[in-house]
Amino acid sequence: MTEPLFRKDAYARVASGKVTEITSEGGIVLDGSLFYPTSGGQPGDSGTLRWKGGEIEIATTVKGESGAIVLVPAEPAGLPTVGQEVTQVLNWDRRYRHMRVHTALHLLSVVIPLPVSGGSIGAEKGRLDFDMPDAPEDKAALENDLNRLIACNMNVTEELITDAELDAQPDLVKTMSVQPPRGSGQIRLVRIGVGPETADLQPCGGTHVANTDEIGRVRIGKIEKKGRQNRRVYLHLE
Repeated sequence: MTEPLFRKDAYARVASGKVTEITSEGGIVLDGSLFYPTSGGQPGDSGTLRWKGGEIEIATTVKGESGAIVLVPAEPAGLPTVGQEVTQVLNWDRRYRHMRVHTALHLLSVVIPLPVSGGSIGAEKGRLDFDMPDAPEDKAALENDLNRLIACNMNVTEELITDAELDAQPDLVKTMSVQPPRGSGQIRLVRIGVGPETADLQPCGGTHVANTDEIGRVRIGKIEKKGRQNRRVYLHLE
C-alpha cells in the first residue's frame, strides 16, 4: 500500500520516496506518493522522478491493486530499480489549477442545489452534470452567485466520519453515480466554511485549495442538455 502524501499536504511540491515495485506495464510504485492518482473526476498528477544518475518524466498517476499508487512514465525506458531512493517533483502549476477548479466545482454544487450525476476536472475548466430537466433561467445571476461565494474567503478543511455517521446523514452525498469509498472505517469530508457559516460539506478524496480566495474569478460556460433529465454545466478559471 502506498502512503498518500498529498493527503498530508496538498501544497507539497517535492518529496523523497523509495521504489517498492515496477509493474508489468512499467509503472512505478513508491512507498509514499506525492502524486494524486486519477479518481473522482480529478486527473492523475504529472511531474518528474529523479535519482542518482537518472531522471524520468511522469505522464500521469493511477490507482493500482491493494492500495498501490502507480506513477506512469511518459516513456517506458530508463526506469529506476526496486529499492532506489528517488525525489518526486510535482508539476505544481497543473496540480494547483486542478485544486482551484475542484474547489470551485464544490461551490457550483451549492449555487445549483440539485443531485450531481457526473463531473470532470481540468487545468483550465471543469464541469458537473446535474439532474436538471430545465436549464437555468439566468446564467449571469448563477455566475454572480458563484463568484460571491468564492469571494467570501472561506477556509477549506477536512474531517473524518465513520460509515455509520455518513449513513445517518445521506444528504451529504451529492453525487448520484459515484459513492464515497468505504471499507477503511472512515470517510473523508471536505468542508468549505466554518460552523454555521459552512457553505458546503461533502465526501471527497481530491485535493483542494486552503481558502476559496485562491480560486479567483470563474466564468460559467456552456450549459448542455445531456439526456432527458441532465444538464452539463461548464466552469472556467479566469
